[in-house]
Amino acid sequence: MHPSKEIIGSHGDELRGKRIVLCVTASIAAYKAVDLARLLMRHGADVYPVLTRKATKLVSSELLSWATGNRAVVDLTWELEHIQLAEKDRGADLIIIYPCTANTLSKIANGIDDTSVTTVASVALGSRIPIIIALAMHEVMYHNPMVARNLRALQGMVEFVDPVIEEGKAKVAEPEHVLAKAVEVLKRRALLKGKSILITAGATVEHIDNVRVITNLSSGRFGTAFAREAMLMGADVTLIYGHGSSEPPPNVRTIKVSTSKDMLNALTNELRSKHYDAVVMNAAVADFRPAQVSSSKIESRDSNGLMLRLEPTEKIVDVVKMLSPDTFLVAFKADDCSREELIAKAKAKLQECRGDIIVANYASRSISKDGCDAVIVSSDGSIMDVHGRKDDVARRILAYMAERMVSLPSSPQSQSQSPLPSSQQQQQNKNDNK
Repeated sequence: MHPSKEIIGSHGDELRGKRIVLCVTASIAAYKAVDLARLLMRHGADVYPVLTRKATKLVSSELLSWATGNRAVVDLTWELEHIQLAEKDRGADLIIIYPCTANTLSKIANGIDDTSVTTVASVALGSRIPIIIALAMHEVMYHNPMVARNLRALQGMVEFVDPVIEEGKAKVAEPEHVLAKAVEVLKRRALLKGKSILITAGATVEHIDNVRVITNLSSGRFGTAFAREAMLMGADVTLIYGHGSSEPPPNVRTIKVSTSKDMLNALTNELRSKHYDAVVMNAAVADFRPAQVSSSKIESRDSNGLMLRLEPTEKIVDVVKMLSPDTFLVAFKADDCSREELIAKAKAKLQECRGDIIVANYASRSISKDGCDAVIVSSDGSIMDVHGRKDDVARRILAYMAERMVSLPSSPQSQSQSPLPSSQQQQQNKNDNK
């Protein structure tokens, strides 16, 4: 064993058994990478250094090789070091880019692979290995609108450690802050690692004619937050997405739908073709649709008014447990009433759909808002109030879901082909015969 590896685990075991690739770019703060490497090792990690060619002018590859006990990679060769370091299931547990220049950030955000670091990052993004980026640059560069755009492009795909703004610089964070972020990311990653999660999001539309629709004000923001956070927790995520203004995460499998029937069909197909450990039914499905739909635009100029007869849509959430009884079901309820009434209505819906937990939103405080104010009601009788930004609330709900999934009695995976409720089965048969 290399003598430098004798320090592994000397200060803690939070990172025991973890392989971390430490990528270094050409910032004047590159010398701090040595301290970070040793700190990660002292807390249990095995660290593999990767440097850009220009970074070696600021800190030597020999120094990082000695500090970690692993050969530093500078130039990629036929040995395919980038694949060995960052390929899913046989590469690293975590990639840390410390420090990361504006140049490297921009290359990663735009898919440019022309250095050892950007190529490792490219493979890691494709493999969904978590990446932490600790930025370092002049303050004016940090506030450059194009740099800000690249930061936004990578949101939800990588984790950032914010720089310290002082003396006209956006200075790289201290190694202790990066260590804390690494422990947090890997702990969160383990919550849903290996789990398959199906999420519905956005609004559905119900056609009046071939131009006009009935819909609601859902932005899809909460549902896409669930998809992004579940992915960051290590889950294999499928998102069934209706209409909304929020962009789905770019590296999450997304099925686009329009009407409630489309969403029902997509959900049914997924649950029949694959086992999902959990389903998060966040979509704002229309409760009613026109009983008759015109195949052409209804003329308004010569009309004295338009009367619509509405019929209820299928309760899609009720289908989940019928098709997959062992799947953990997170249902949603939106209403404007007192807390006591909201909890009572949530309990009734939870029983109807045989859900495991239900998130009951105060509608006017959540729909089309950045934040969420809700009550979580569990099938075991526990009740918890949650409020905050939708990303944060989604993360808390998923963590609670993961905790509940672990505590439930284990049962073999089931691909039940239980029939749909009679009205829904009749509609499904019509759709299948089209």
